[in-house]
Amino acid sequence: SLKMASDSPESLMTLCTDYCLRNLEGTLCYLLDNETLRLHPDIFLPSEICDKLVNEYVELVKTDSIFEPHESFFTLFSDPRSTRLARIHLREHIVQDQDLEAIRKQDLIELYLTNCEKLTAKSLQTLVSFSHTLISLSLFGCCNIFYEEENPGGCEDDCLVNPTRQVLVKDFTFEGFSRLRILNLGRLIEGVNVETLLRPLASLAALDLSGIQLNDVGFLTQWKDSLVSLVLYNMDLSEEHIQVIAQLHKLRHLDISRDHLSSYYKFKLTRRVLNLFVENLVNLTSLDISGHTMLENCTIPSMEEKMGQTSIEPAKSSIAPFRGLKRPLQFLGLFETSLCRLTHIPAYKVSGDKNEEQVLNAIEAYTEHRPEITSRAINLLFDIARIERCSQLLRALQLVITALKCHKDDKNIQVTGSAALFYLTNSEYRMEQSVKLRRQVIQVVLNGMESYQEVTVQRNCCLTLCNFSIPEELEFQYRRVNELLLNILNQSRQDESIQRIAVHLCNALVCQVDNDHKEAVGKMGFVMTMLKLIQKKLADKTCDQVMEFSWSALWNITDETPDNCEMFLNYSGMKLFLECLKEFPEKQELHRNMLGLLGNVAEVKELRPQLMTSQFISVFSNLLESKADGIEVSYNACGVLSHIMFDGPEAWGICEPHREEVVKRMWAAIQSWDINSRRNINYRSFEPILRLLPQGISPVSQHWATWALYNLVSVYPDKYCPLLIKEGGIPLLKDMIKMASARQETKEMARKVIEHCSNFKEENMDTSR
Repeated sequence: SLKMASDSPESLMTLCTDYCLRNLEGTLCYLLDNETLRLHPDIFLPSEICDKLVNEYVELVKTDSIFEPHESFFTLFSDPRSTRLARIHLREHIVQDQDLEAIRKQDLIELYLTNCEKLTAKSLQTLVSFSHTLISLSLFGCCNIFYEEENPGGCEDDCLVNPTRQVLVKDFTFEGFSRLRILNLGRLIEGVNVETLLRPLASLAALDLSGIQLNDVGFLTQWKDSLVSLVLYNMDLSEEHIQVIAQLHKLRHLDISRDHLSSYYKFKLTRRVLNLFVENLVNLTSLDISGHTMLENCTIPSMEEKMGQTSIEPAKSSIAPFRGLKRPLQFLGLFETSLCRLTHIPAYKVSGDKNEEQVLNAIEAYTEHRPEITSRAINLLFDIARIERCSQLLRALQLVITALKCHKDDKNIQVTGSAALFYLTNSEYRMEQSVKLRRQVIQVVLNGMESYQEVTVQRNCCLTLCNFSIPEELEFQYRRVNELLLNILNQSRQDESIQRIAVHLCNALVCQVDNDHKEAVGKMGFVMTMLKLIQKKLADKTCDQVMEFSWSALWNITDETPDNCEMFLNYSGMKLFLECLKEFPEKQELHRNMLGLLGNVAEVKELRPQLMTSQFISVFSNLLESKADGIEVSYNACGVLSHIMFDGPEAWGICEPHREEVVKRMWAAIQSWDINSRRNINYRSFEPILRLLPQGISPVSQHWATWALYNLVSVYPDKYCPLLIKEGGIPLLKDMIKMASARQETKEMARKVIEHCSNFKEENMDTSR
């Protein structure tokens, strides 16, 4: 059965299991000789815990790229005196012969091996050691388990000429598996004699022979008194098959469905065959005939069908043969058949393509073992989510998450699943989703980006991430998501749309986060990546969103982060700044972003000497007159110069332009700005502005800082009055008013700032008792 992601909080058991698996050394184990994991000698764990440890381990290796598998993990469960295993589900390449061998002393009751392609015939011998206890076994998709390596000739010299070759083991049977009741041999390789293999089993209750072609299934009648479930998915049937099936009178579940795209089938399903099943299989509660072509009309004439409300009563069935059922079926598989669109279907649960409910039932029923069908069902869900509104959002999301986790390497599922996630997480569904569920979405999206370098998957995943609040909702995977995006941006051949979305996401991720995050991302090569993108766009003479977002991202990542500012200078950032100004003189957004970034660089005292060249100072001075983007460009240029002036006349190491001349232009610029300007800027801290207040060396810098504070506290009092008070700005302003060197108009402005803040404080005083 498929594990459904629930939306309730994780149980304590799950949290503890997860913690122990991620910290095996610090919890259950110690390292022997620095390499082999060993269980602490005083530990005894019952099967409830051991099963969960093993099953969750497999899940983590499969779906969490950060989780490191341990070579000796399965040896922890080798001794039944300290660990007990009963029911385990192992998947794919994670499991090798030696892993099963390690647990051979365990009394397993249930062993599911799904697509474990690394298992060879050595594991058949290990299975024998579980034979006396196994009740349920699946070898689904273990395509090499009946092969062993043979060395022809057997002598050492010969090995070089004839390397080992794979030969089919023909003598293995389930002899001795006396308790085995449930068996799945789906996708067993050709050449294995199924009849001989199964003959020793006394009383099979459930058998799955998916994807196997058998022309003679007569041997199934030996279990006609015990078999309650039979799956023959993708077997091309004949009249003989039907006659045998009709004798299995105990059947409750019958699946003869097929993938109608996989190959040409001669067999067509008729009214007579369905009648035969209904008459003979009186215990039937579940039937799957998905993908079948109906040869003759099984349906009731449409006039009669449309009467009254929809009903699941067999007597009213639109499918004629099912009128003979004693009661409605629990499940009826009609996916990709014409029957699913009828009005009266006598089943509580129907898989089909008619509506959301049928499509979700299909995804749920087929995900684990039939990815080829599942991807088509998810594609239908994608259309429903895109065009209509999903009424079962939670279920839809959980099913898509499970499918994406289960089939990490299946291109079709990754493409359709990631596209469906985009529509299922958009804003109209936001309120219905818990933090846990949204985190699961982010995890599978990042898994998809990691394992699939395919353009469509990458684009879908990036677009889906845009549905989240960034950076808040991505912070729990902060490092990983940044690495993945930078990886996309550093690819040599790039898809324009993905590039645009990835830069936008990168920018959003470094906006409003702590400095240690920014430093970490800087060390990942963020600054270099953005500059490379700018360089490319400049070479193409293109100023588009990628160019603007790249400069904006650099502005954000250098905010109060000196290391990243230094990187910007070291990687010829200033050269690019000048070239962009020259190439795109009219691009206001661009100028604002570039100057915002240079403001951050200018705040770092050690880096300011690098800005002190005639060329740069002239450019900054000329930009004081810019009317671009309201006052933003002029304001930022003045900010850069204010920090440079703050270093005093002795730091002015250039002849042209003169310091006094630049100061005059700065005064003129500040006086031309409208104090009520709404701003395109976001301060997390006033510290860089406040440091310009208590000084007499550059009154114009003092004035710029005071103007900035006055503008922000008057236009955005709720945000900036508390920030200014918290950071100790009021005493600094009061001290500045007493300074002789400060200009009169600066002092006037400082008084207004103080007044604003005290009014704000009074208005917001909590007077409730």
